[in-house]
Amino acid sequence: MVNAHDLLWGMTPAHLPADAPAWAVDALGAVVVRRAIVASGWIAVGLRGRSREQRLAAVMPIGAVQRCVVPEALCDVVSPRDLPALQALDQLRSVLAPLSWGVTGSAGFELATGIEALHAHSDLDLILRTPKPLDRNDARDLLATLDHAACAVDMQLQTPFGAVALREWAGASRRVLLKTASGAHLVLDPWQAVA
Repeated sequence: MVNAHDLLWGMTPAHLPADAPAWAVDALGAVVVRRAIVASGWIAVGLRGRSREQRLAAVMPIGAVQRCVVPEALCDVVSPRDLPALQALDQLRSVLAPLSWGVTGSAGFELATGIEALHAHSDLDLILRTPKPLDRNDARDLLATLDHAACAVDMQLQTPFGAVALREWAGASRRVLLKTASGAHLVLDPWQAVA
């Protein structure tokens, strides 16, 4: 089973939609699993081109997957490049070590593929697996730690029902935005199924 943010290899040009832009063929090396409801036997994926504007939502057959890299597999990958997002990752490894976390976004893509996706102003995107509720005070403490890193850090809390931004869960708002396969929902408790 694959989850949002996993990186997959095996998609071919034949799997692309008929109206896919030309850059998408070059972007088929690795695709990222996204949240969406798709037909049985298929996986919702996103392709990323060289520029930020080059993003494409697509689907690929489960049977085409040749390799899968999960965000947790990238925690200890070290890059020779010296950029704030990678410096932040170095700073946070020991702090996050006891937790079930992983690297996503541009940093995860670069660490998994070797393709330079980060730049000097890139944020560091992380995911924290939270099968059980994270107390909001603990979320504030964790956020305070992340806010001392070398660049902005965006952490998503992955609950059994979707993902919520740590920054939002640590905030004062009673309702938070839970991202699910069926869309985004404002909820009081991201650890409860959306009605």
